[in-house]
Amino acid sequence: MSDRQWSVVGFLDYGAQGRVVRVIHENGRSRCEAIPQDEPSGLALMSRPVFLGLSPAGEVILLDPHDDSVSLAPACPADANPAYAYPEPGTPRIWFMNEGDKKSGTDPVRCGDDASSVTVVERLAATPYARVVRSACVGRGHHVTTFVPGEPALAFVSNLLDGTLSVLENDGAGYPLRGTINLFEEDKEEAGAAQLPNHAFPHGMVYSALTGRLYNLNNGYATIAVIDPERLEIESRIPLPVASNILLHPAGRFVIGKGADRKRDAAHVIGRLAVVDLQAGEVVAELDLPDIYPSTYRFSPDGQRLFVTTAATGKDEQRANLKIDRLLVFDSSALPRLEPIAEVTIGRADCGRRPLGYLADENGAVERLFLPNPTDGTLSVLDGDFEVLETVELGEGGMREFLFSFWDGAIEAC
Repeated sequence: MSDRQWSVVGFLDYGAQGRVVRVIHENGRSRCEAIPQDEPSGLALMSRPVFLGLSPAGEVILLDPHDDSVSLAPACPADANPAYAYPEPGTPRIWFMNEGDKKSGTDPVRCGDDASSVTVVERLAATPYARVVRSACVGRGHHVTTFVPGEPALAFVSNLLDGTLSVLENDGAGYPLRGTINLFEEDKEEAGAAQLPNHAFPHGMVYSALTGRLYNLNNGYATIAVIDPERLEIESRIPLPVASNILLHPAGRFVIGKGADRKRDAAHVIGRLAVVDLQAGEVVAELDLPDIYPSTYRFSPDGQRLFVTTAATGKDEQRANLKIDRLLVFDSSALPRLEPIAEVTIGRADCGRRPLGYLADENGAVERLFLPNPTDGTLSVLDGDFEVLETVELGEGGMREFLFSFWDGAIEAC
């Protein structure tokens, strides 16, 4: 790879407060710019300004949740809400997840006391660089969004605390609710348990163009619900124990489930990667990873490599034995076989989540990897051979989480 220019924008989440930084690489050197920080708004979580991204001039793009207006500011409020976001493929739109109050899972600003919301934001070429297309009320709690092409195109949004999927018509304007899928499984609930809310706890959802089906992981049931996106019906279920998320291979036939077993060994967490053949409808391979908590993972666009970051979970001896400073690289070119090819030491993530970002060439091979180290307050930059090129200082360590900004689209991230 030529030493081309790149930039990475991230939100450093320290819990009650956070700050925005931008790492710029040009002329063969990298530097970190701290975006000015404003005083905290002092508002409740769902009333705080939502951080959308940075303008070309480095201004902070903020969303006011009370009226969905967008403004530019020279500084970011210290308690801004860095909502999780899902870029919609092939469009300038990004879906921001308003997951609501942490206990009730509701968004009282937009949806009252029984729902939370998602906000569809369109990126613009000129000031204020964004406009809200619509905020739509869905179910309660943490959301994952998956887009399904068709006539009409659909967006499926999972609702963790309700145990449902909200299905919106993805029309680029009104986003009417097409239906709600109840993920309830009677044999997994206690006798007499209500169908809604249930204990499905959906988290992890993909759509395969190869099979034409949507696959939703129900953490509470340890199953994948196989869904016909046209009829909005669950056709079957695939057992998948020890999994907290699923990831689709670019070819569309296999998904990888990732999770961690904390019960087998009191002294060691056992991470797991499971390969599911969607055509066969079953798990066809499993790989255990002692003392590894697999945090986030991503395939290279060409499908040849699987990257897995580590972070922390468990307590006492289990947590003390964890490798919280690694990137794992696997050969995924011949699934269902998944072969380890590298274990790279980077910085520490003594927290629950470490995302990753990358730059790829025109053939889909990864040329640069970007790995935040929340505990150290740094960013590791690796080349396509998984060698650490540099470690960039971002700010104070001890972050609860680092979140990549999707706004300019230059870096693919999760």
